[in-house]
Amino acid sequence: MKKYQKFALSLIAILLVIAMAGCQAKTTENESDSAPSNEEETTQETFRIAVAAPITGDNSEYGIGFNNAVKQMADEWNANGGINGMMIEVVTYDDKNSPEEAVAVANKIVNDGITAVIGHFSSGVSMAAAPIYVENQVVEISPSASHPDYSSIGEYIFRNNTVISHEAKAALDIAVNDLGKKNIGIVSIKTDWGVSTAEIVTGLIEDMADQGVVLTAHEEVIEGSDDYRPAITKLDEAGTEVVISVGMYNLLAPLAIQYKEINPDIELVGFSNSYSQELLSLGGEAVEGVAFPVIFFSESDQENIKTFVDSYNELYGSKPSALTAQAYDSAGIIFTAVEQVGADDPAALRDAVAELTYAGVTGTTKFDENRDVQKDFTKVIVKDGEFVLMNEN
Repeated sequence: MKKYQKFALSLIAILLVIAMAGCQAKTTENESDSAPSNEEETTQETFRIAVAAPITGDNSEYGIGFNNAVKQMADEWNANGGINGMMIEVVTYDDKNSPEEAVAVANKIVNDGITAVIGHFSSGVSMAAAPIYVENQVVEISPSASHPDYSSIGEYIFRNNTVISHEAKAALDIAVNDLGKKNIGIVSIKTDWGVSTAEIVTGLIEDMADQGVVLTAHEEVIEGSDDYRPAITKLDEAGTEVVISVGMYNLLAPLAIQYKEINPDIELVGFSNSYSQELLSLGGEAVEGVAFPVIFFSESDQENIKTFVDSYNELYGSKPSALTAQAYDSAGIIFTAVEQVGADDPAALRDAVAELTYAGVTGTTKFDENRDVQKDFTKVIVKDGEFVLMNEN
């Protein structure tokens, strides 16, 4: 009897070992199906690019535009066979335009084994994520970060947007030389970008003192506020003739509406981040005459721009903004660099991006030694509810 008991116990033990081995094999198989290893990811015939931007929240229009543009560029490459036979996959991450979210997103991008990122949107958010990309050799191209210190964070950080001081000079050129005004006021949002940009504009105005240009008043406001009348009253009482709006369209549109209730003759100048169909929708008649410098003009008759705009409009039901166009070109830059050197060596990819001269819808892009770009501005003004070239209307 004891012999049979021993045999039974041995049989049970053997069965348990077999069962455990089967469970282990099944578990391993499931992990492989749902979460491929980094080695498998890098050898599969797909190149993955991340879009990190505000897909939800107050600035979601910009993030959605980035995502749309990168997908459009990826689809165009995929329709022609991809990158040396590799299909392109766009992976979207919502940072909600929050520095804290951006850090979490950047870490997730690194953990997901992605080696190139288009994003983030605002300078402060981009700068929060950038050190993580540098440390892990992930190429980041922001289509919109304009803070002077952004690209200096590390050699993997690029911007396909001019440094804000250049755009500020172009905005002041419109205010002083095109509109003929010398009493200039500033309304800026209380964000890192708003504060630093307002300081730059203030310094540029001071440099123009010998031309009779003066800063009448500077008012800081909370982004997304509904009532700018207290700031408007101070600006108007100070004799302001033209206001430089340091914010997005969601500042410029209500500012124009409320200011023109008090002073219908006020002139307003924005930055390229206000160049959006949303400005026209929100501002209506109040944004007539609003002007700004842009790198990209959607109404251009250049063939490559018309093709891009028509395709974007057909796909997404709206015209692309300047920043959206910069995201489109940024994706093209990455894909072209991968075509040249592949995607397995991050340092080689970084070098290829740095050395590339790329002809796109926003003009010719060539990064300088600081990984910044210099591009010409076009002056745009709102007339009859549409964006038109300034001085050609």
